Amino acid sequence: MRACVDIGGTKIAVSLSPNDGSPLLGRVSEPTAKSGTNDAVAQQVIRLIGEVCAAQSVEPAAIERVGISSTGPFVMKDGAVELATPNICGGIAGPARGLPNDWMTATLQEPLSRRFRHVRVENDAVAALEAERRWGALQGVDDCAYVTWSTGVGVGLCVDGRVLRGKNGNAGHAGHSFVSDDDSKALCGCGNVGDVEALVAGNAVARRFSQSAAELFEAAGKGDAKAVEIADALCRVMGRLLYNLIVTLDLQRISVGGSVFLHNHEFLLPRLQAHIDGKLAPLTRGVEIVPAGLGAKVGDYAAMALLKLED
Repeated sequence: MRACVDIGGTKIAVSLSPNDGSPLLGRVSEPTAKSGTNDAVAQQVIRLIGEVCAAQSVEPAAIERVGISSTGPFVMKDGAVELATPNICGGIAGPARGLPNDWMTATLQEPLSRRFRHVRVENDAVAALEAERRWGALQGVDDCAYVTWSTGVGVGLCVDGRVLRGKNGNAGHAGHSFVSDDDSKALCGCGNVGDVEALVAGNAVARRFSQSAAELFEAAGKGDAKAVEIADALCRVMGRLLYNLIVTLDLQRISVGGSVFLHNHEFLLPRLQAHIDGKLAPLTRGVEIVPAGLGAKVGDYAAMALLKLED
């Protein structure tokens, strides 16, 4: 039995994966810890693994392998992954970001490795990319990306059948690429002002427009003129990010997940595709933007995909 952990800026979810390849068992989830000492996230993961084991009548000692799909970026300390995650670590952007801690990093892999024999940590968008390539909308596509539009904006990249990771596993952090320098409300948790995540992520919509993304897109879907204007501006930023990925890496398909997108995909998908079609046709002709094939379960299966790669 293995534990599959999905760490996001909003919540942590833990499930169990039997060694025989059966579907995931159990699932416990709660808001991501953001107060206390900077090992709070690691201790929360250990506790949640214990809870899901108890619910499934599994001895916690039987869990030897843990796959963790986590929001990044990561830094390495003595060979172990720590999170330098803007939506978790309040010390990066400072008090103006409103997080209840002053962490510069959240220690993760080292505390877990003291409890479990083998712990693998990957960026959540990279892990979701692996899941989408194995079971979802990216099967059989060698040049592709997975993009999450949720609390934050993350990207996993695959070129020539090879998943890109980078020196610390941070390849794909295109959500922190700059697109604006004149919006004082667009402060990202990483400290940037005017990057993609600061403009369009779920928490950015609430800060910038004093309403949730769900409320905004619901109003836009009903034809509210102001909401449509804002939604189109958000889609322009996200659509240009997708276009830039396509023309930079010569991609064939992009799978999009995350709560902001999946809850509103019928409204958002044609608007995003419109920012691709007809632009530099030799690179964009036939390129598809599609919803994540695993839907809302992509995060749960992301960690399992990491463990499957090692089987």
